[in-house]
Amino acid sequence: MKWKKIVLIIGTSLGVMLVVAGSYGWNLVATTFTAIQEDVDRAESENRLDTINFDEGDPFSVLLMGVDESGGPDDPNQRTDALVLLTVNPDTKSTQMVSIPRDTYTTIAGEGEKDKINHAYAFGGKDETIRTVEQLLDVPVDYFFQVDMAGFEDMVNTINGVSVENSFAFTYKGTHFAEGSQELNGEEALKYARMRKDDPRGDLGRQERQRDLLLGMMEKGTDISSVPKIKSILTVVEGHVRTNFRLKDVWSVQSNYQPAFDQVKQHEIEGEDGEMDDTYYYMPDHEQVQELSDRLNQHLEIKHPDDRA
Repeated sequence: MKWKKIVLIIGTSLGVMLVVAGSYGWNLVATTFTAIQEDVDRAESENRLDTINFDEGDPFSVLLMGVDESGGPDDPNQRTDALVLLTVNPDTKSTQMVSIPRDTYTTIAGEGEKDKINHAYAFGGKDETIRTVEQLLDVPVDYFFQVDMAGFEDMVNTINGVSVENSFAFTYKGTHFAEGSQELNGEEALKYARMRKDDPRGDLGRQERQRDLLLGMMEKGTDISSVPKIKSILTVVEGHVRTNFRLKDVWSVQSNYQPAFDQVKQHEIEGEDGEMDDTYYYMPDHEQVQELSDRLNQHLEIKHPDDRA
C-alpha cells in the first residue's frame, strides 16, 4: 500500500533528522516549523464540537493541498492542483483517504455559486478551500498541509533526483517519459506530476503519479547524512510548505498514531464528465458523496449531522 509507506516515511523522517543532527537538528526543525505555521481563519470547524486531544488518541482529519502556480500574467490566481483528505483513527487502527478531483463541480463556500473546487483557492486561499471541502463532504477539516507544487522541483533537486516506475510512455511540454524505471530531476518531476490529458485515467491517473513521486521523494529524503543536507531540505520546506500543525502535535502523531496507518482505505469520488459553456467539469454522484460522508464521520467518531446537539 503506497500511502501507508508514504505516511510512515513522513512520520519517521523527522526522527531520522534529529538522530543524525542531534540538538542542532532539533533547533533547525523547530525553527522551520515556527516559520511554516499558518492558522485557519476560524476558532473551530462548524462540523466539529470537541477539541482534539492527541495524547488521548482522538481521531482527526488533515487536508493535503497541492497549490499550483498561476497560469501567467493573464491568470494571476493560484488554484489547488491536488486535494486529498485523510481521516485517522488510532482506536480502529485505520486511515481513510479521499482523493478529490480538481474539476469537481460544487458550491464554493462563501461565494454562493458553483464552480470547480480548485477555484476555491483563487477566491479565498486555503481558508475557503478548507470550508468548501467541509461543505462538499460534510466532515470537519481539522488540520492542513499546503504544498506549493513548484516546491517539488526544488526538493527533488535538493535530494539529487527521484526514481519512479512509469506505467506508459508519454511526452509532455517537450520532455519524453519512457515506460519503465525513470530517474527524474526537479524540472522533469514537475512535468511528470502535471500531465493529465494524455493519461488514460485523466486526473485520477495524475493523482496516482503524484503519489508515486511523493513516495520516491520521501524514500530518498530519509537518506540524510549531514547537517548541510538537512538544512537544504528544511530551507525548501520553509519556502514551500504551510500547516496549522504544531511541532509537538506532529511528534505525538508520529509517536502514538502509527498503528492507524497499518490499514489505509482509499476512496475516489464517483461521478461523470460534464461540460457547461465549453468548460469541463467533473459532476460528483451526490448519493455516493453522502455515503462517503457518513463513513468519514463514523470514522472520526462524529455523530450524524442531524443528531448533533
